[in-house]
Amino acid sequence: MKKILFINACVRSNSRTKQLAAYVLGKLDGEVHEFRLEDMKFPEVNEEFLAERERKSSSGELDGEMFVCARALAEADEVVIAAPYWDLSFPASLKAFFEQANVLGVTFEYSADGRPVGLCRADRLIYVTTAGGSFFSDEYGFGYVRTLAAAFYGIGEIVQFKAEGLDIYGADVESILAGTKQIIDEYFREKRSV
Repeated sequence: MKKILFINACVRSNSRTKQLAAYVLGKLDGEVHEFRLEDMKFPEVNEEFLAERERKSSSGELDGEMFVCARALAEADEVVIAAPYWDLSFPASLKAFFEQANVLGVTFEYSADGRPVGLCRADRLIYVTTAGGSFFSDEYGFGYVRTLAAAFYGIGEIVQFKAEGLDIYGADVESILAGTKQIIDEYFREKRSV
């Protein structure tokens, strides 16, 4: 059975981003393992932490708590991220997750010429986001995730589903969300026909 890693960076119980992510997850076959980031206690990434992580990873001690995020990401067959668009990016907890997941020898390694080579099994990452206003640029949040997934993790297909303008006065929120769900439906219909 496929392992689906759901990285949930939503904090509101009625999160519209999480609603759309649940819709995406309903289209996938496999066992979902959720990392609810607001419930996770990430260690401070300081010099001491980095030295300990480097020591453990270079000696092959990868079973500990320090590598939970990295191992989950590396072993997933598919990754779904739910991250609302906040302050031109995503919640800080998602950056903290990536700081824990970016482990040399687990999620990536370097080639002889110094280029990153992905070690993650997933062939697709789906990024789900919503915004109260309009996106100024996908580069601020999604662009970071897309580059990391492609360049470091070796994930070949990176897809974004987004709904924007949800908090603009007079916005028809249900219609906007329904429009995004239609885009999701079309994407999966195309995937099945290939």
